[in-house]
Amino acid sequence: MKFNEALRKIKSIKIQGAENITIFSLQALKNEINRIDEEDILTKLSLLRDKLMETRPTEPCMRNAFNYLFHSLHGGNIKQQINEKIGFLLEYFEKSGKTIANIGSKKIKSNMIIYTHCHSSTVMDILIKAKEQGKNFEVYNTETRPLYQGRTTAKELAKKGIKVTHFVDSGMRIAIKEADIVLLGADAITCESKAINKIGSELAAEIAKDFDVPCYICTNSWKYDPQTVFGFDEKIEKRHKKEVWKNPPKNVKISNYAFEMVSPELITGIISELGIYNPFVFVSEVRDTYPQLFKCKIK
Repeated sequence: MKFNEALRKIKSIKIQGAENITIFSLQALKNEINRIDEEDILTKLSLLRDKLMETRPTEPCMRNAFNYLFHSLHGGNIKQQINEKIGFLLEYFEKSGKTIANIGSKKIKSNMIIYTHCHSSTVMDILIKAKEQGKNFEVYNTETRPLYQGRTTAKELAKKGIKVTHFVDSGMRIAIKEADIVLLGADAITCESKAINKIGSELAAEIAKDFDVPCYICTNSWKYDPQTVFGFDEKIEKRHKKEVWKNPPKNVKISNYAFEMVSPELITGIISELGIYNPFVFVSEVRDTYPQLFKCKIK
């Protein structure tokens, strides 16, 4: 696949989920490495990295992976070093994904109703793992306008033999009232323990709080954004208005935020490869586990 085609696939949300985007970006970069001359390779690689990062601004997982790739490179074969680091990262994300699925599946019991919103590969892995363990449960999910990523979730779960009831977004309250647990993904976690996920996620968490339904964020710890420690606000992606309404009447403005922040007070716990922690402890665990990995490069 050509590099520009990879950029288009990420930008158009044909590649969904923060970890999937990160993995796809790493593979796209790896494919381009052999086409680059050794002369001035770091400058050329940096330009490719920046193009990938511009496709989706609310993706600290991708930024952290690239920071790791470019950190502590030394003289010698730069291509080999980058390739080895990409290999490590791809293996790491695969192993950590399995770990999260094993941990999260323990929260699911037979005869439960699980609510989820949008499309999270991490939540999907947890649900599929629980199904493989012989647990019988049903998933309630919402369509997730305007791009209907919830339909992808419903179709993939149905293929795995998992019962799904699909709700319109405005039916979220009814769905959560009847659920036993809420599982949401995350695209970013800030230093203040706020989880950033698809628009509608904080509403889901608020409804869950109102009805005493536990709400868990399911995520890889590399989605923690270290730049927020230094006062940088995690950028909330705002997508094109035509996704919502192609030809709105004159004087009608369209708001199309892709994400929103979920307050830590609404989150029962964060399920990651590090274990299950409340949001504030999770941030501390990430910092303790990766003290060198998340060094910020402030521009």
